[in-house]
Amino acid sequence: MTHTVIAVGREAPFKEIVALMEQWKISALPVLAGEGRVIGVVSEADLLPKEEFRDSDPTHLDQRRRLSDLAKAGGVSAGEVMSTPAVTVHPDTTLPQAARVMALRHVKRLPVTDDHGLLQGVVSRSDLLKVFLRTDGELAEEVNRTVVAVLFPDGAVTVAVEEGVVTLGGAIRDRSLVPVAARLARAVEGVVDVRVDLAEPGEKPR
Repeated sequence: MTHTVIAVGREAPFKEIVALMEQWKISALPVLAGEGRVIGVVSEADLLPKEEFRDSDPTHLDQRRRLSDLAKAGGVSAGEVMSTPAVTVHPDTTLPQAARVMALRHVKRLPVTDDHGLLQGVVSRSDLLKVFLRTDGELAEEVNRTVVAVLFPDGAVTVAVEEGVVTLGGAIRDRSLVPVAARLARAVEGVVDVRVDLAEPGEKPR
């Protein structure tokens, strides 16, 4: 996560929010109260209703179905346009869990809060993608250490990594370990995919 976070208070003016987003090239800002407790998030989507309804009257259907957006269109401060409660994650949340929350809740940035709701940082989509910048050597070392050395301590299994794709090769007797090895290797942060080329002893690998 990013520890240096741009945030605003409940009374922050609408134009200040837009200016901060433009200055820091971010799509959302946590809204804080008190000692740094996250009470909401202002995103680009929260600001757009003001432009959408600027020069047109909402239809009766809009008035019934989009009450929240219409209220935000008239908002002038962070507290009036923010989405609340904020969708947040804990510092112990794994990257796959954070990615799942983003996908399910349709958000691009997640405030990271402690047990008291105080802001600790922010995780963004770009933060989640940074794991794929790990080198093939780093991935091979971790797969060897955390997967192969544990499941196949006899050294019969080899690890090769190319462009983030892990290939497990060699010969093993216990085929029940194959799906376990593949699952654990795929769980290593930065692995793009896993291919298994494990044969039984005396059988040539595919």
